[in-house]
Amino acid sequence: MAEQRKICVILNEQSGDHPDKQSRRETLTELFEQNGLKAELIGLTPETPILETARKAAGNGCEIIVAAGGDGTIGAVAAAAHEAGVPMGVIPQGTFNYFARGLDIPEEPEGAVRILATGRLREISLGEVNGEVFLNNASLGIYPLILRTREGVYQRWGRSRVAAYWSVVLALAGFRKPLRLQAEVDGKTTEIRTPLAFVANSAYQLDQFNLDGGEAIRNGDFVLFTSKGDSRWDLVRASLRLAMGKAQKGEEFGLVTGRDITLHTGRPRALVARDGEKELMETPIRFRRRAEPLRVMVPAENAPAEDKPEPEKPASAAVEKALPA
Repeated sequence: MAEQRKICVILNEQSGDHPDKQSRRETLTELFEQNGLKAELIGLTPETPILETARKAAGNGCEIIVAAGGDGTIGAVAAAAHEAGVPMGVIPQGTFNYFARGLDIPEEPEGAVRILATGRLREISLGEVNGEVFLNNASLGIYPLILRTREGVYQRWGRSRVAAYWSVVLALAGFRKPLRLQAEVDGKTTEIRTPLAFVANSAYQLDQFNLDGGEAIRNGDFVLFTSKGDSRWDLVRASLRLAMGKAQKGEEFGLVTGRDITLHTGRPRALVARDGEKELMETPIRFRRRAEPLRVMVPAENAPAEDKPEPEKPASAAVEKALPA
């Protein structure tokens, strides 16, 4: 049997809408044991940022870092793993889990841990906004306001997809003024007036909402969406059509693709939403791809054909072959 690698799990016990938050650690410990894997579970604390926790784990000799949480946790762990040059695994525990679902990683912990034992590594292109990693999307305008509203909804009603959608309605009701942007996309400049500038990096997420642009992302581009509605009622109508998968390109939103996108807001700083987290960033806001890919453990059938494991290999040997020496 191949020698096992050191696995560190960054565990966010507050993510998602799971009713058994207190038993997550125990459940994951049992699942790792059942799959013949030894892992160190590192719980997150309010005092320590996720990225700092993940960087510390990478610096302590972890040979694969696993994110157990929502897309915000996964994004921070991805940044730390990429910086350290080590692969990462994912145990999705969030509300939407777009990144994991896009890689066919099960949302159930049993299936996700099994992939850590039997899966293969796949190279993933990372996007960054002003140097910070994002996996699914990053945006300016109304969406950061939605996230701010969502925090209050979650505190009152708990985390769920219904609560997340309700926060959209509340935020749109408080919408006041659109953005005036100068957008540079692969060297071409356009003036835009919009309440939302949304840069997508997840083909899976676009496919789920029946939006164009998935193929462009699979080919290495970003997709910049801009809403054409000026009033809150325009936005409510467009949001409902989006939720039903009936949004219309040209009628309700503009779309442009490119590999280098810069947004000028005319202000020194802008509130940016990034994979469900929000932060103030200095302008201009630039989106680009990192030169080196991130390696992520995925189901064996999801990896490139040349990297698939040979038949009849033990799980530990498959992991050993996938990971660097």
